[in-house]
Amino acid sequence: MSRSGAPPLSAVGAILAAQVSIHVGAALAKDLIGDLGAETLAAMRTLLAAVILLLLVRPRLSRLSGRLPVWIMLYGLALGGMNLLIYEAFARLPLGVAVGVEICGPLAIALGGARGVKELAWPGLAVLGLLALVPWPGRAHALDPVGLLAALGAATCWALYILLGRRAAQAGSGTAVSLGMVAACLVTFPAALASGSGALPALPVWGLALVVALLSSALPYALEMHAMAALPARIVGLVASTTPAMAALSGYLLLGEPLTAWQMLAIALLIAAAAGCTLTARSPVAKVTDDPLT
Repeated sequence: MSRSGAPPLSAVGAILAAQVSIHVGAALAKDLIGDLGAETLAAMRTLLAAVILLLLVRPRLSRLSGRLPVWIMLYGLALGGMNLLIYEAFARLPLGVAVGVEICGPLAIALGGARGVKELAWPGLAVLGLLALVPWPGRAHALDPVGLLAALGAATCWALYILLGRRAAQAGSGTAVSLGMVAACLVTFPAALASGSGALPALPVWGLALVVALLSSALPYALEMHAMAALPARIVGLVASTTPAMAALSGYLLLGEPLTAWQMLAIALLIAAAAGCTLTARSPVAKVTDDPLT
């Protein structure tokens, strides 16, 4: 914090830049999914992100004592599932809708400790938002149910990522994330092989996948570490709660994805639920808003 009590502008700029980077990367990823398939792109993304993070972090294997390797492995499997499932959702849903459903994962973790009636109002908003997205029979512009299930699966993996990450972080955040990304490949690579895509992508495609990995993983990770060191947890959480809106804007500007009035209402309700939870939480929310680098 600055002497005036206001958050430093560089830290605010960093957290906003991290969000922009993530969603530009997501838009580019969705464009590639049409050519490669969600499974293949998820495998390429986790592999490249793992290499980048290993080179940047140089994890300390000496810290891996006791049950830490098990926690890091489980954490990485959750990370891999989250990457794979959100790409499956991107293939079937608008970006804003997919991310809006996915944010229910950390929201559920945050609301797990809710005690007062006011705090319990936020799950109600989230439920209303999800109900507005459900492809009810006969409804115009119904969303793909498989895409919605994939987004809910990604939300579940995000919640597990947070819970398991608290254990894995005992080895150091950098070590946990870099080794966890290696473990994530144990989920994405079998999925890519099972999808029947046996041929290796061309070199230019690997270049685009590297850009996705940088925009979605390495760059926002570095920016968020800077921001979290200088900003109160509630500000970080409040900015993160706007994620669905930023995703929707990226989808509209970069991919030409329009949203119906119901979908915009649903996203607004999910954002309000996440922001309300952030502002009323009794304990720090920084861990709840740990970005999964998706």
